[in-house]
Amino acid sequence: MRLAGMTPEISRRTLVMLRGLAGLEPPEQVPEEAMVVADAVLAQYGTDGLRVLVMTLAAWATAQIENVAELSGRSHEAVLDAMELACMEANAED
Repeated sequence: MRLAGMTPEISRRTLVMLRGLAGLEPPEQVPEEAMVVADAVLAQYGTDGLRVLVMTLAAWATAQIENVAELSGRSHEAVLDAMELACMEANAED
């Protein structure tokens, strides 16, 4: 019940955050801006707020992975494999 009470506000903040992050240049700013939101949620709602933030992001990310898979004709695993490969390539450049 405690988490349910804060979920609508944190979901709203998550959507506002995503609107601000989509298309942000340079893309390296995305983690910095996301951390600002996470810090604000932590300050106002504590660790329970961070849990709701993570649950909200996980639910939305999962839905979008399923959407990309369906639209591209690939399996969920193939989409996730492509994401993992992109992460590995980005880390190799560091």
